[in-house]
Amino acid sequence: MLLEVENLFVEFAPRGEPATHAVRGVSFGLQKGETLGLVGESGSGKSVTALSILRLIVPPGKVSQGRVMLDGQDLLALSEAEMRGVRGGRIAIVFQDPMTALNPVLTVGTQIVETIRAHRNISLKEARDEALGWLERVHIPMPERRLRQYPYELSGGMRQRVMLAIAFCCRPEVLIADEPTTALDVTVQAQVLDLMDEMREELGTAVLLITHDLSIVAERADRVAVMYAGQVVEEAPAGTLFAEPKHPYTQALLASLPNVWQERDEANPLPALPGRPPRLVEGSIPSGCAFTPRCAQATAICSQKPPALISVGAEHTTRCVLYSRESILRK
Repeated sequence: MLLEVENLFVEFAPRGEPATHAVRGVSFGLQKGETLGLVGESGSGKSVTALSILRLIVPPGKVSQGRVMLDGQDLLALSEAEMRGVRGGRIAIVFQDPMTALNPVLTVGTQIVETIRAHRNISLKEARDEALGWLERVHIPMPERRLRQYPYELSGGMRQRVMLAIAFCCRPEVLIADEPTTALDVTVQAQVLDLMDEMREELGTAVLLITHDLSIVAERADRVAVMYAGQVVEEAPAGTLFAEPKHPYTQALLASLPNVWQERDEANPLPALPGRPPRLVEGSIPSGCAFTPRCAQATAICSQKPPALISVGAEHTTRCVLYSRESILRK
């Protein structure tokens, strides 16, 4: 396994206030060249998990427990100087808003060159030539001109391509793509995702694709992990998860997708989940399954103790008591 996240807990504890447990025992692995889709509602802990991998959580947030293993090395045990060699070098990240991720007072060329020279001992001219080559590889028109331009002079799609050039210029082992197509139109979304797939196949980069768009995951991911209230509640190969979802939350997510073959009107609206995710503040965390208040299949035992991940098939796990041995015997 190239990247392993093991039992990760992340909390935010402002002074004088109860802690918020944003990530609670998250575990998953990523093989070389594989794409893992991490999906869930806003606030489920997807982006916090990603930032934790790169140790970009800032106070009052902190990783309180767990390990992040990159090729057998625990990133959480490295010094800050050692982590600077990992960020952008071995693990790269593409943020959802390139306008705020890119430095507005530096040209595009300067930002790519700085990234390359931070991780490789090459001359300024060599780095600039490579930067030009990467702009060409991500299909930016007039790359020589773009090198001299500032982010505000580029369209949203071009800025995201620049982010991909920065991410891939050091040939990372892992790419974290956090909502990489947010605010892009459908055509540009497809182009950006195609570029990611192209680079992944060429470089053998493993991709952690974070999104709330299930259609992207169905088309692009090898495996899918579904998050709810700071936990992974189901994980399976993409084809299996979309064909046979087990957790009631996953089933509800898939049921909410529009179907072009099914007419919808006021009398037949899209199914919607009632309620909202629970507050994960100290003292407010549910004692049992966090999804219980919104679950149509909940039983008395669901609110009594937190469910463990249960194997329900080949490479398929879910966090639901409906599939526990006791529940099956009762049936």
